[in-house]
Amino acid sequence: MKKTISEHAARFSEAAPSYDDQKGEEYEACAGLVVRRAAPAAADTVLDLGTGTGAIALSLADDADRVVGRDISEGMLEQAREKASEAGVDNVSFDYGEFREPAYDGVAQIVTSNFALHHLSDAEKRAAIEAMASVDGGGTPSRNDTVGPRRIVLGDVMFFDGPDPAEPFFDPEVDDPATVGTLVDSFTDAGYAVTRVDRVHDQVGVLTAERVVTGGRET
Repeated sequence: MKKTISEHAARFSEAAPSYDDQKGEEYEACAGLVVRRAAPAAADTVLDLGTGTGAIALSLADDADRVVGRDISEGMLEQAREKASEAGVDNVSFDYGEFREPAYDGVAQIVTSNFALHHLSDAEKRAAIEAMASVDGGGTPSRNDTVGPRRIVLGDVMFFDGPDPAEPFFDPEVDDPATVGTLVDSFTDAGYAVTRVDRVHDQVGVLTAERVVTGGRET
């Protein structure tokens, strides 16, 4: 991470009031795909990490039983809560949480994140994906461990062909995107198979990862 968590939080809190007005078409396309790929069932709880102003969380609220949003920026969380209140959405909640420590000990069948993980280093991304996979998915453990969420959907800045120096889609001072291969390897090592890769832009994509099933049992 090129800046501390508190520095990132302050930066996003400052931008929060106008953040929704600054989203580009790639962001909107990415967010729409994350919502479509998440596809929660009516009984599902979704954990949305790096929830920001709640775009993904609020979009999923109609289809899920409950949506839990976590972010490090209180300014962004305030915007998300205001939007939920104005829309009369009462099955979402927003509170502080980090990727590697989401501060959530409940069940979540689906974990989502959009345009946030790229602020972490590759090693920190791997730890974050391991944390996502460690969330209680509410299933029956096949061993003496907890069965993780059945699906993780990640929309983010990521390199399909490498960064383009002539047209960077990120700020090198604060962002640290990974290659698609690095992210896929992290999901694989966490016990998930990346079942779909949506290429929104040469430097933006959506990965859908499903919990691996072996021998008729989920791992």
